[in-house]
Amino acid sequence: MEGTKTMSTVIKRGTTPQDQALLDNTIANAENASNVTAIAFVTLAESGAIDEVTATEHADVFSPWASGVAYAVGNLRAYDGKLYKCVQAHTSQDDWTPDVAVSLWSLAGDPGEEWPEWSQPVGAHDAYALGDKCSHNDKHWVSDCNSNVWEPGVAMWTEATEE
Repeated sequence: MEGTKTMSTVIKRGTTPQDQALLDNTIANAENASNVTAIAFVTLAESGAIDEVTATEHADVFSPWASGVAYAVGNLRAYDGKLYKCVQAHTSQDDWTPDVAVSLWSLAGDPGEEWPEWSQPVGAHDAYALGDKCSHNDKHWVSDCNSNVWEPGVAMWTEATEE
């Protein structure tokens, strides 16, 4: 909100104390409204009302992952420039970062990546859904079923054709 404070300072020079108090109050209300909106967005994303791809488009509103925190299933946290979803309740530890603790965290969807690299699911929480896309062994694949844990090229995937 640095720009807002600068604007307030510029306006301050030509206003009465009453006008300045009104302006300061308006700025504070706008900052509070922005915070409330961010809290509502995070709450909706963690409840599943907002899809993970949309959540990743606004990853800056999510708290960063931290060690020593009790996380609940569904919590979303930013870590190393990516957004992760907690899939198993736990209290975090330094060596259980979201990028390595795949039994505790799954990477939230990336809106910019149409064919993300295939990753072996470790449970129902990260199995592929019908129609999900991935890359594997330099090919593109589309899942043929829900709860797909098979490796592409082995079963339950159709190789995508170039268009």
